[in-house]
Amino acid sequence: MNSQTLEQELFNSVRENTPEYIKNNKYIDIDNKNEFTFTLKKEHLLPYDANKNPEGLNLDNWLKNYEKEAAVSTAGIRGPQNILFPYDVRFPINIMGIMLATYAKALAAKEKYQGKKLLKLAGREVRYNSDKFLDLIARVQAAQGIETLTTYQRQTMPIWLASFLSFKLDLLGGEYITSSHGISVKNATKDLNSQGSQYLPEESMEFVNKIKEIFEKVRKDGQYEIKIAKSDDALINESFMKTINNGIDLYKEYLENGVANKENLDLINNLKEKIVIENVGGSAYKTLSKLLSAFNISDKFVWMNIEEDPFFHGIGKYDTDPEGNKCFYDYSVDATVTAKNKNGEIFFPVIDTLNYGEKLKNYPAGTVVLITDPDHDRLTVCQIENEKSKDFLDKTGINYTKLNDDRILCVYTANQSFLLIMDFWAKQLKAANRWHEHPRFIIKTTASAKSWDEWAKVNGVKVVNVPVGFKEIANIMKKVEKQILDNPEKDVIITDVFGNDINLGKNPRMVFGGEESGGMIIGAEELIKSKAGRAAVAMREKSASEAIIVASALAARLEKENKTLSAALDEIFKINEIIAKYDIREDISYYNESEPDIVKLTQAKKDGEALRTKNDLFYLAMALAHFDGKISLDDVKTILNSTFNNLNFDNLIDIKFVGDGTFLQFTDKFIEIRPSGTDAKTKAYGAGSSKEDIENYARTLGHYSGALSEQYLAIISEDYYNNAKEESMRQYLKFTDKDADTRVFEIPDYKTTLGI
Repeated sequence: MNSQTLEQELFNSVRENTPEYIKNNKYIDIDNKNEFTFTLKKEHLLPYDANKNPEGLNLDNWLKNYEKEAAVSTAGIRGPQNILFPYDVRFPINIMGIMLATYAKALAAKEKYQGKKLLKLAGREVRYNSDKFLDLIARVQAAQGIETLTTYQRQTMPIWLASFLSFKLDLLGGEYITSSHGISVKNATKDLNSQGSQYLPEESMEFVNKIKEIFEKVRKDGQYEIKIAKSDDALINESFMKTINNGIDLYKEYLENGVANKENLDLINNLKEKIVIENVGGSAYKTLSKLLSAFNISDKFVWMNIEEDPFFHGIGKYDTDPEGNKCFYDYSVDATVTAKNKNGEIFFPVIDTLNYGEKLKNYPAGTVVLITDPDHDRLTVCQIENEKSKDFLDKTGINYTKLNDDRILCVYTANQSFLLIMDFWAKQLKAANRWHEHPRFIIKTTASAKSWDEWAKVNGVKVVNVPVGFKEIANIMKKVEKQILDNPEKDVIITDVFGNDINLGKNPRMVFGGEESGGMIIGAEELIKSKAGRAAVAMREKSASEAIIVASALAARLEKENKTLSAALDEIFKINEIIAKYDIREDISYYNESEPDIVKLTQAKKDGEALRTKNDLFYLAMALAHFDGKISLDDVKTILNSTFNNLNFDNLIDIKFVGDGTFLQFTDKFIEIRPSGTDAKTKAYGAGSSKEDIENYARTLGHYSGALSEQYLAIISEDYYNNAKEESMRQYLKFTDKDADTRVFEIPDYKTTLGI
């Protein structure tokens, strides 16, 4: 089925499952481009009833769920939306929610910075209704006296550019509309603070509490008025971004201080074969193509899917689910995802919809394909190889899929491709005699490859492990910078999520920051300075543009050496004597996210969250009890060995809560079980010396029901188990708050710094 037909099926399903009262209830007329006032009524807070409360929107229930997401979100407060009727408040993301959240953030900002000029940025990618949401955000902020910078005609931009400019221009922050690499019907507002970093949960709760206050006033007074400025209000500034070339010149300068140095650009310019950029969703092209032109390397790349499409060109979309049942099913746009069909065969559902057998048929073996997602912050690296390489690839742990009779496409996990990149970047710094100018460190999530830690140890690089989420990586950056700036002659010491104190040395520099889900950043050699003089070791948001430039330089070096990525990876494993060569991520979804009936979807998600939580608590309570000294490691082994008869836990050496999941350390591997912070999913990660072994452990532990045996309850009390989630949040906040950069952002004189 072609993409247009499949999208039309989705539309038809949405229409069929949307009640008439919702189709006809445009309570906010966002098509009205003039100034107007929306009146929030007491009736809006209560459920809809055709006779008793025809104006009901059930906002109390919406806020309850929204608050729950805000408290744990790892990448913005996201969820499904009604793509055809964005007024549908039954869905987590909707016009009303966007308006209330934006208004509440504006109130919180005005309260904190009374009498100051407030300047924010608003950006978006290509998702359904993103243009409407951006327009509404800018107008709500303008009505509250906040100036909003947007691109000309409010066109798309990447998330990393919104983040970069929030820091570089010393803005109060930004609003970015995306759901990263999630399915098409999802959306979110990714809130950026003045550092360009995603909001931590405590920052999100500030504006959630403001919404609560508004609802209380509505209950007391019966109504509450919110002003919406006209669409072309003077405080919605499209012209400034034009004067700075949409920030591309500033970002080019930043990259020249890092991965876009002369050596790397020379390598790229000497490429003989083109590198393919797969532009999923289309929104990377506007910015990245101009950036490549600015570096005079654009002729070394060919593009696929340059047009913008909220359906993502049908990528990852099917008309059957994994069991073969007829329905619309979306696997997201994560190219590394594998799945089993109804026959039990493993396949790449996203790669298979890219039609590479046809599109890449004229490209030679060795061609590198770089795949980026709709908001252009993640990267997947692939390479065409001859099918004769299969045995070597299997031995090395590299996944692949068939292209045609004699060629295959190697699909590298971020764990593999980022190891290649950090090793390459280290060699480049050493060749330029810059490696020893500073002590070196990396920041990585606990779920990322153990091989990164092993590589770092051999190369004298310190490692700081953090929970999943790029905001956690950014939080460590800020802690490092605070110590560098406050005490430049002292060693920087950072506590990681395992509780280890890591001495990074004096005035250190970051070699790499990233996570196994495809997001990475590389620090600059000189501290990055904002217009008002703030300093940073690296930017706060992952960037596929930065990743593409350094990955392209790596590909060029390997082309020059007549070496494949797989051979280079194997060489790194051997030279660095890496044991944990293999890694895996098992995604367990407890429901079909693409279900168009919101009643069924909500119930399925609720049921799935219960299963996810039960699985999580089984491991979490053990980890916390062991940390508290209430149970021994032998007790943990006893529980696990008695629960999983097919696995052996005798060589387990530790179990720890790592901020958002449970980390089991063995002598030969690690397994991490982590509940999704945004959905009814469990993620099981593993890395070790045997791929079959870690797959077995990750799948078994990830799919476990969480049932508690009598033996479990004899060792861990039911009260302790029931309080484990609350205790884990206290421990997480203790980690994030330790040595935190608590300096308050000061609004600069924008006339002096920016001329506005």
